[in-house]
Amino acid sequence: MNPFEDMRIFCQVMDSGSFTAAADQLGLSKQFVSRRLMQLEERLGVRLLNRSTRRLDVTPLGQSYYESALRLLGEVEQVEQGIAGQTAEPRGTIRVSAPLSFAVAHLGCLLPLFLQRYREVTVEVDLSDRPVDLLGEGYDLALRIGVLEDSTLIARRLASIERVYCASPAYLAERGTPLKPEDLHGHDCLPYGHGRSVQWRFDAGQGKPLLVNVTGRMRVNNGELLRDAAVQGMGITYLPTFIVGAALNDGRLLPVLDDYRPEPLTLSAVYPQHRQASRPVQALVEFLRERLNSTTTNSL
Repeated sequence: MNPFEDMRIFCQVMDSGSFTAAADQLGLSKQFVSRRLMQLEERLGVRLLNRSTRRLDVTPLGQSYYESALRLLGEVEQVEQGIAGQTAEPRGTIRVSAPLSFAVAHLGCLLPLFLQRYREVTVEVDLSDRPVDLLGEGYDLALRIGVLEDSTLIARRLASIERVYCASPAYLAERGTPLKPEDLHGHDCLPYGHGRSVQWRFDAGQGKPLLVNVTGRMRVNNGELLRDAAVQGMGITYLPTFIVGAALNDGRLLPVLDDYRPEPLTLSAVYPQHRQASRPVQALVEFLRERLNSTTTNSL
C-alpha cells in the first residue's frame, strides 16, 4: 500500500474525468486504476466517487480529499525539489490558468520560447476569464489582471496593462466625440461583460474616481468581439491596449477621453504557498517578468 500513489491516481482520475483517460495518462490499465480507487475507498471507509455508465460524480468527501491530496502532493514535490537542489534544471508539469484574450495576445509566442529554454518542463494552460480556485482545481499558477483579493496566495507583479476608451472614425464623425465622461450618456457604448447596469471608471483628478453608467445595444464577455464591433462603428468601447493596440495604430480606432484614463491595471502571477519553492513555477514567473517588462513603456 502506497498512500501517495493512491492520491496521485485519484487526483489524475479527477483531473481527467474518467478511469480510462486517467489510466492512459498514467500508463496503467483501467482495471488497475479502478481497483486501486476501490481499495482506497475501503481503507478510508467513505465513498469518494459516484460511478455510473456515463460519468463520475465526486462526493463532498471526495472533493475534500482531492483538495487535501493536491496540497500534500505539492508539499512532497517541494521537499523532493529542495533535496535535489535549487541549482538543478527545472523539470515537471505546470498547470496554468490565464485570461483568454491576454493569453492569445502574448502567451502564444512566449510559451514556446520558455519551453525551448527549459527542455524538461511541460505546460498545461487553461484559458478562462473566471477567477479559478487554484487549490481546489489543482492549478500551480494563475495570471490575473486587476486588484487581487486578500488571500493566502502569493502574488508577483509581472507588468502594467493600459486601457483605452476608443471608437471608429465613422462613429465619431456621425455621433460626435465625447469631451468629458458625462457625455457618454448620449452615446452607444460597448461594455465588457453582462448585466443591466455597467459603470465605467474615470480619473476625475486629485485621486478622485468618477463612475459613469453606460448603455449600449451589445454586451459581450470577450474583448476581441467588442473591438471588432467598435471597428464596425457600433459604439465606444473600453479595452486593454493588447486587444485594441493594432486597430489604434492603423487608424481603425481612435482614442477618446484620454485625459480621464484611470491608472493602468496590474498583471500578476499568483500561486499557492506550497508552490513557492517549485523550480518550474518560479522559472516561468521570472521568464514572464523578464519578457513582459522588456519594453521601454513597461506597459502592455
